[in-house]
Amino acid sequence: MSNESGKGIGFFERYLTFWVIICIIIGVAIGQFLPAIPETLSRFEYAQVSIPVAILIWLMIYPMMAQVDFSSIVNAGKKPKGLVITIIVNWLIKPFTMFFFAWLFLKVIFGGILPADLATEYIAGAVLLGAAPCTAMVFVWSYLTKGDAGYTLVQVAINNLILLVLYAPIVMLLLRVGNVSVPFDTVILSIVLYVLIPLIAGYLSRVLIIKKKGKEWFENVYLKTIGKFTIVGLLLTLIILFSFQGDVIMSNPLHIVLIAIPLTIQTFFIFAIAYFWAKYWRVNHSVAAPAAMIGTSNFFELAVAVAIGLFGLHSGAALATVVGILVEVPLMLFLVRIANNTRHWFPAHSATNQ
Repeated sequence: MSNESGKGIGFFERYLTFWVIICIIIGVAIGQFLPAIPETLSRFEYAQVSIPVAILIWLMIYPMMAQVDFSSIVNAGKKPKGLVITIIVNWLIKPFTMFFFAWLFLKVIFGGILPADLATEYIAGAVLLGAAPCTAMVFVWSYLTKGDAGYTLVQVAINNLILLVLYAPIVMLLLRVGNVSVPFDTVILSIVLYVLIPLIAGYLSRVLIIKKKGKEWFENVYLKTIGKFTIVGLLLTLIILFSFQGDVIMSNPLHIVLIAIPLTIQTFFIFAIAYFWAKYWRVNHSVAAPAAMIGTSNFFELAVAVAIGLFGLHSGAALATVVGILVEVPLMLFLVRIANNTRHWFPAHSATNQ
């Protein structure tokens, strides 16, 4: 990565893959040598939801939701092309191609390596990733590609609203196709816990704090302060996850690589669709790059949360979503570099119909 590409990304975000690997090691070690810790944590559950994990996931998601300014949605109609691309790619293409690639590799190509039941759980985890477009890290990718920050915010806000309506039905549809039986009310509960409640909390805190302290203080002090909780919550959640996944990883380390292959192919495939579509439509690069990045990257915090809620901390689905985190950051940094090196493919100035 060039210095320009590295500018603006935080220390933890820049080395997120490294921290994830460290968390894997720590989590596995705890599970193997201090099994009393995960055994004790597993007792704090309500309706099959781990209370410690739920708290950590709220720490992850709330700072992202607080960033969303829904008042900016009214300006989205001025540049519809970027929104059309990201909405169609995110909701009509991406979930289904994710399911296809996961099924093709984990059930067909690797069918002789993976147990059928475990492969099904891995596919379920991939589906949970594919149905959730990125919410937070996309602001980093947008910045690194010199994207239009305001437009990116509109894209994220609209995707959050669509997420509330379509995530559960799409997940339920694809999980049924994959022979996974999940109660609809369980999916809805996960969405309410991990999307709706943090979204409302983020909106209310944004409105109240800006009213009391001002927008500048909210953006430059409050958001930067609470933003640190996202990475901390994520890393602690991973340690807990891998403390339960230790036996699976130690006995099947190859599974991590096998899961990563379809996730990697999906990442490049979706980026190519959105990016070349934007090029064909002559969308300005400051809109095109973030539009492609939103669909390419995943709301992995939500995917991890729902996987835990639906299948449990011990599940293959939860492991698959964590592998998604492991591969996403280096792949996205590579795609940022591609986007920056192909800037000349796009119009130099924004048009009113983008």
